Amino acid sequence: MPSEKLPTIPAGTIDAIVNASHGDPFGVLGPHELDDESGVVVRAMLPDTAVVAVKLNDGTTHDMTRIHPEGLMELILPEATLPLEYELVLTDGDGAQWTEHDPYNFPPSFVNPLPKLYENMGAHIITHQGVQGVRFAVWAPGAERVSVVGNFNDWDGRRHPMRKHHDFGTWEIFIPAVGKGALYKFEIKTNYHEYMVTKSDPLGFFSEMRPKTASIVWDINSYAWQDDDWLSKRTQYQGHDAPISIYEIHPGSWKRNENWEWLTYKELGEQLIPYVKKMGYTHIELMSVSEHPFDGSWGYQVTGYYAPTSRFGTPDDFMAFVDACHQNGIGVLLDWVPAHFPKDQHGLSFFDGTHLYEHADPRQGEHPDWGTYIFNYGRDEVRKFLVDNALFWIDKYHIDGLRVDAVASMLYLDFSREAGQWVPNRYGGRENLEAIAFLREMNSVVHERFPGVITVAEESTAWGGVTRPTAEGGLGFDYKWNMGWMNDTLRYMSTESIFRSYHQGTLTFSLLYAFSEKFILPFSHDEVVHLKKSLVDKMPGDSWQKFANLRALLGYQYAHPGRKLNFMGNEIGQWQEWQEEQAVHWHLLEDGNLHLGAQTLVRDLNNLYTSTPALYATDDIWDGFSWIDFRDALHSVIAFSRQIPEQAETEQVVVICNFTPEVREGYRIGVPFAGKYTEMLNTDAEKYGGSNVVNTAVLEAAELPWQDLPFSLQVTLPPLGVVFLQRVK
Repeated sequence: MPSEKLPTIPAGTIDAIVNASHGDPFGVLGPHELDDESGVVVRAMLPDTAVVAVKLNDGTTHDMTRIHPEGLMELILPEATLPLEYELVLTDGDGAQWTEHDPYNFPPSFVNPLPKLYENMGAHIITHQGVQGVRFAVWAPGAERVSVVGNFNDWDGRRHPMRKHHDFGTWEIFIPAVGKGALYKFEIKTNYHEYMVTKSDPLGFFSEMRPKTASIVWDINSYAWQDDDWLSKRTQYQGHDAPISIYEIHPGSWKRNENWEWLTYKELGEQLIPYVKKMGYTHIELMSVSEHPFDGSWGYQVTGYYAPTSRFGTPDDFMAFVDACHQNGIGVLLDWVPAHFPKDQHGLSFFDGTHLYEHADPRQGEHPDWGTYIFNYGRDEVRKFLVDNALFWIDKYHIDGLRVDAVASMLYLDFSREAGQWVPNRYGGRENLEAIAFLREMNSVVHERFPGVITVAEESTAWGGVTRPTAEGGLGFDYKWNMGWMNDTLRYMSTESIFRSYHQGTLTFSLLYAFSEKFILPFSHDEVVHLKKSLVDKMPGDSWQKFANLRALLGYQYAHPGRKLNFMGNEIGQWQEWQEEQAVHWHLLEDGNLHLGAQTLVRDLNNLYTSTPALYATDDIWDGFSWIDFRDALHSVIAFSRQIPEQAETEQVVVICNFTPEVREGYRIGVPFAGKYTEMLNTDAEKYGGSNVVNTAVLEAAELPWQDLPFSLQVTLPPLGVVFLQRVK
């Protein structure tokens, strides 16, 4: 072989390849036609390899020449032409020998990454030109060089530098023989003061357990789903005339096993699903399960937007959990966090030596409360990354809805900022126009591609049109958490009953705006943490009164217009506020009947709610609700009815709430129809831990007008209790 012609590239190119600083490694490595067209030269950069040979299709083997001591090899094959099929035969210093395909002898495996990022970017197991391996691709337009490093190349960035696609700012390489379970990262040499950093894959499907941070190659298309029946009926199950009662959980602290370890996704499926089904909830909402490095963030500081956390199992395990929920008639909602991301070095921050995902200006790009970065929603690629992420969870994991975290922080440029700490929009206002456009785009695309999937906004301000369709100028969410109702109701209920008569307006104010949006009524994790006390411990009075107040609070929640959400532990009256490193205090169910009674009440409330169309089918319109009396502040009593307007004679529920510890015998309330009424549920019943002041007899409506209604009933009101009545059909 004409080794006297070696090397065929100049010293500067050699140094760039050896130092992994060459911007176009595919222009140097692999097979290339010689300048004089006298044959082909093959180059390979293989550090820590003693001998390298090229094995051609005719079976002949030709040793390569080392042109740099760090492992840069060359071989001239006279008379050879392109394309050239060959394999590399490698021998290490101990004499071990193996054969592998040369990654630099493969053309690009994709051209346009944009249609679905998660099907093109990241790490995908594919067969390329008849060879199985993994295609790696990452967006890093500002990088000088990007390499794939992993346990398959000794984490050496000189082994697999990537090809840059200048049109999209993406880097790509196909590496043969790499497969499922391989660990990898992207080593990025930036143009920022020679800064070099190793990043996890922004579109990685699986990650190592913290504190390790490598991404893991995974095939997310191999799971065999069995939930076609659920998906075919999802639009029906989640329509605006359907009941939705959500059990919000933190997967790491719902229960722990006997060694006080997390339950796996499999164990959650075996234990959580039967519990939720028994309790009558329609949906499970999971606090963020996207990969995150810090347990104490509860999943809300995400580094792996496309990876379910490895704390509880594999991606397939999580798919099996969702699948099992669907087979048991339970929907699954995920908390989704497009508002901000952490500054951890292996994550999205300063990704390619530029502020790629975040704003460069800290007045726009840093969150003052959470110490995190804010996405630059004005950048097309960032919006695409987030919109596709929303679609990803629905597409690949069959998620039924996304609850979008911290929407208020996205809508306002001055959120939690003082004057001079924020940048106005182009009109001089405080609205984040780019974030608004992103939310509208996300909701529009999700609803277009996946009819029946719901999106929910955790939005705590009076922003108008959160649940109005985007075509009508709204943000396009299906539901909004009713934070005003939650705050007012808890403020009222935490007031000593003797003083509640002065605060009746706090309780009834919500009905002034109850139908301005489509609402969910949340008693979420945020209300029972950080020294806010548990739900039952917020209540005034002695132990019995605290539980009576809790039961009344829950009864009022289920009667009030709006879908329902309760955090784990609320249903058993846990005394201690939630702590993510501890499980729910299930042992309390063994200590008397107050905790067990509260749990039984929630079960019965769920069953009453889901079986009574008047309590859910007209949640979003005024005609589904009628005040009977909101003026009796002296006795802290309110009464109202829920009904289906065109069927009010048969589909109506009368609700009376007594928020004092006094029993009120013969309390008269007006009703619209004559006939007999029976008690459907009474939160003071003995089985719930109450004093059993109940209405066992059938109540006959008298033809005595009362409270502007033509008929009236005399009812016994239990202390700190809520009564549900129905007209006998």
